[in-house]
This record gives sequence, structure tokens and C-alpha cells, in this order.
Amino acid sequence: MDLYSVGSSVNSGSSLDIKGGATKQNSGSTEKASDSQESSSLSQKQIIQREHNVAILQAHQDVSLGIKSEPLALVYQTAIDSINKELESDLGENSIQRGYESGIDVSPEATADRIVSFSTGLFSLYQQQHPKLSEQEQLDKFIDVISGGIDQGFSEAREILNGLGVLEGDIASNIDKTYDLVQEGLADFKQKFEPAQSDDLRS
Repeated sequence: MDLYSVGSSVNSGSSLDIKGGATKQNSGSTEKASDSQESSSLSQKQIIQREHNVAILQAHQDVSLGIKSEPLALVYQTAIDSINKELESDLGENSIQRGYESGIDVSPEATADRIVSFSTGLFSLYQQQHPKLSEQEQLDKFIDVISGGIDQGFSEAREILNGLGVLEGDIASNIDKTYDLVQEGLADFKQKFEPAQSDDLRS
């Protein structure tokens, strides 16, 4: 075999090795990409939740001290955001405007009153979206929906404040008090419909 043939064979073998190596590398990259996609899909909900909480913190970043001094403003905003998410399929995005004016009363009573009045104020719209349900069914389902949003909002607020190391003392007790007042407000709202229903049954 002449030198040219030997050189060609060596070059040919090198090409095959290089191609084979590239194929193996490509295969490995594909497997890694597949694993990465699976991990990504598994933790997608966690990532969305973290991004939501980060967005809330960023919105308050310049007033981080304000969060500590007015934590119920944060409670209000997380509650409204969560209620909006729960009602989105029925009433569209941002049914309740989450704007929070600075300087307004952020006591447990005032905060609870705003959460209850803004959320229950959407009941008539909810009824229009579910005309086939009886009023009692509309009321029960509506209360279940907004209650779920309220619970989620309070949970997120507590998580954020706990992360800031301030969920203790008066702040923790005021949040608990606000939550209790919201539950009382929802119960009062629901009770408003009971006398009318009782009268209908008597007649």
C-alpha cells in the first residue's frame, strides 16, 4: 500500500471517529435537554408561584420599610390578586382593581371591609354568568370561589412577611384579626339573602 493510501485511510478513520464522537455528544445533549424539560414541567407551578411572589416584592421594593410598617396593605393586594385569579374564568382578568392609594386607613377593620366590599360587589356579575343556577347555588358557589382566593391571598402575604422576618407580634395578630373580620363579612353578606329566601318559602 502506498503512502497516499495509508494517509487516506488514516484520514478516513479520523473522520469516522470525529463523526461518531459528534453523534454521541449530540445524543447526550438531547438526553440532557429532555431531562431539563421534564424538570422544568414538574416545577412549573412552583416557578410561577415564586415569580408571583417576587413580583409582589419588587412592587414594594422601594418601600420595603413600608411593608413592615403597613403589612395589611400587602395583605389587601395579595387577597385582591388571588380573588381576581379565581374569578378570571367567569368575569375576565382584573375584575377588581388592585390599586391601593397611599395614606388610606390600613387598620384590620378597614382592610377587611375593602376586601369584602370589593369581592362581594361582583356577585351580580357572577349571577349573570350563571343564570341556570338557583340563587342559593349562585351564592354558595360564589362564596366558595372568593373564599378560596382570600385564603390564598392571606397565605401568600404571610409567606412574604415571614420571609422579611416581620410576621410576629402585632403584625401577625392584625393579619389574623383581618382574616377573621373578612370571614365575618362574608357570613353577613350571605345572611342578607336568607330572609328573602325564607319569605319566599312562607308564601
